[in-house]
Order: sequence, then C-alpha cells, then structure tokens
Amino acid sequence: MDACVCADKTQLHLDPRTKLFMVFVVSTVVLVTATTPFTVFLRTLITFVPLFLLILEGRALSALGFALMYGVAMFLMHFFISQNSSGIIMALLVGYCGIVVQFMPAMICAWYMVKTTKIGEFMSAMQKMHVPDGITISLAVIMRFFPTIKEEYGAIRDAMRMRGIMLGGGNPGKIIEFRMIPLLFSCVSIGDELSCAAITRGLGANVKRTSTVEIRLTSMDYLVMAGFLLIAIVFIMAKYTEIL
Repeated sequence: MDACVCADKTQLHLDPRTKLFMVFVVSTVVLVTATTPFTVFLRTLITFVPLFLLILEGRALSALGFALMYGVAMFLMHFFISQNSSGIIMALLVGYCGIVVQFMPAMICAWYMVKTTKIGEFMSAMQKMHVPDGITISLAVIMRFFPTIKEEYGAIRDAMRMRGIMLGGGNPGKIIEFRMIPLLFSCVSIGDELSCAAITRGLGANVKRTSTVEIRLTSMDYLVMAGFLLIAIVFIMAKYTEIL
C-alpha cells in the first residue's frame, strides 16, 4: 500500500519524511533574519509552498486564513510601521507583526504535517528512520493532543453559549473560571487517555512494531525536498555571501 496514493486523485499525499524535512528546512530558514528584498522574497516563497500543498489536500479555508494573516503582517511591517514609530499600541503592533512574519512559515508547515498525516503513517515513517521509540511516541501523542484540545475547547465554548454565558457572563475575569479551568481538567483527562491508547497498541513493547501502512518516497517527494533544499541554499548564500 502506498501512502502517497489515495482514492481522490485531486489530492496530493506526501510521505511523512518529506513533511518532516519541510518543517526542518523552513524552521532553519526562519531563524535567519531576512534583510534584503531578495531574501524576503525567498522567505515568502517558502511560506506559500505549504499553503499551496494545503489547497491540494482540500484545506483551502485553512490556507486562506494563514495567507491573510501572513499577508496583513507583511503589509504592516513594510508599508505602515516605520522605524520612528512610538507608543504602546505601535510597539505591540510591531511585536505582533514581527512574530507572525518570523514564525508563521514554520507554523504553517507544522500545521500541514499534523493535519495531513495519519498516526499510522507517521509511526511507520519514524520506524523507517530508526528513531527511538521514546521520541516517536512523544511526537505521536503531541500530534493527537493539540487537535483534540481544539475540539474540546470548541465543545466547552458551545456549552457556555447554550447556557447564555458569553465572555464570562459580562465579567471577563470569569472566562478563566468558565472556560480555562474545564479545559485544564480536559487536558489531564486527554493525556491519560492518549497514554492508555499508546499502551493498548503496544507502542512501548520491546518487540518490533508492525504496521498495515507501507510508505515509500516517490518522485514527487524527491521533487519537493529538492525544491525546499534549493530555496534554503540560495537563501543562506544571499544572506551571508555576495554571490547573489
């Protein structure tokens, strides 16, 4: 069974190892400050590639939300905020836009990997890479933890809305009591459930784990990895040399 093949031919399913490589490359690039128009262009390009992949996976709404957030932050940083800006509001705006522009590319890649990778595919990829089980299990639990927390928070919000409690019932301080405390208890419960599920599936056993999912790198995986690696090399050369 090929992990890159699905019933819907309009979707593109990359190997989990390709997605991890994308996250690694983009995280490395965003650690370097883009100071020239060319490096800013390369960072923008490496940001919109995973957005395009999200669209191919049928998640156009998420891609549009990320694109709008990143585009607004870029516009404010380069056309609205000046170096002589002062004031608390402007300082907060500069900090927010800087964080979005600096870390949004890595967040988009991580979101793409989490939303388009099944746990079985991820575990099989980690086993092929000979990653220790402790790291593999921890990453697998994290991949399932945050989406579950998001669903749980949505359920708590709907429950408060059904009771007519909005924004803490007129008292913003009550938001902690009505939403955050139930969410914290849910986090503890979800963590225990995920741990029990991992033990039930024998993830901590001393024997080699088998999987019904067989994955392999295809020509598209190699093409995507080569493209990201090329962008990263050109970015580093443009930043630290005078070649470009």
